[in-house]
Amino acid sequence: MDPRQRPYRSVLYIPGSKERALDKARSLPVDAIIFDLEDAVAADEKDNARETLKAALTTGGYGPRVKIVRINGLDTPWGRADAEAVREMDADVVLLPKVNSAADVDALAAITGDLPIWAMMETPRGMLNAAEIAAHPLMAGFVLGTNDLAKELQTRFRPDRLPLMTSLGLCLLAAKAEGLVIVDGVYNAFKDTEGLAVECAQGRDMGFDGKTLIHPAQVETANTAFAPSEAEIDLARRQIVAFEEVEAKGQGVAVVDGKIVENLHVVTAREILAKAEAISALQAG
Repeated sequence: MDPRQRPYRSVLYIPGSKERALDKARSLPVDAIIFDLEDAVAADEKDNARETLKAALTTGGYGPRVKIVRINGLDTPWGRADAEAVREMDADVVLLPKVNSAADVDALAAITGDLPIWAMMETPRGMLNAAEIAAHPLMAGFVLGTNDLAKELQTRFRPDRLPLMTSLGLCLLAAKAEGLVIVDGVYNAFKDTEGLAVECAQGRDMGFDGKTLIHPAQVETANTAFAPSEAEIDLARRQIVAFEEVEAKGQGVAVVDGKIVENLHVVTAREILAKAEAISALQAG
């Protein structure tokens, strides 16, 4: 489904090695899950995590949630085995960390075949090559790894994320040009609901489809921030009606709430309604 319509409001990281967490994820109201074999799993647990995750996905029960498996990098001792295992898992997407170029995506695709690929965008070189990475035929989504990116850029933390704006913008441009899903990086202070809401609002305003999350307590905030509000839905409906009325009279411009409404506004309005309907369908499922 077009990322402009299919919800990716909340994308929760779950350790692939934790059976209890894997089970709990089946009941969480998230749009997508990143089953993590990389950062969330200790080196001596990598092999066990692979098998634990495979068993959980075989058991199923994750409903309409998009199932994304983040593997270890192919330059690590575990990456190739992860990729080979994911190829046989009931996963929707494989997520590759620290993607620097389209060649990295080629290397993964040579193992995972036609399985859709998402890229962790978290390095300076990846930012500079975002357009070529996004254009890869198997690339379906970007995940911003803002913690790693901040480390590589040697930035200081700022609530407005100004030091990261160039990188975020490059990734957004590349993703939107190719029609990819793009989800924002994590907010580390998982008990700070107010701060999370501010950062979610910033990400939504910039054009991100959703937020990656590190704790279930963050889900409701992200779901609310990245869903169309009642006011947006109401305005979208009125824009469509007004435009269709003037179009029937042979005109091309309507006015709603004192503002011009052209065809491009109606396209956006219909996308808003489609996303709202898709969210309702997910919640009903």
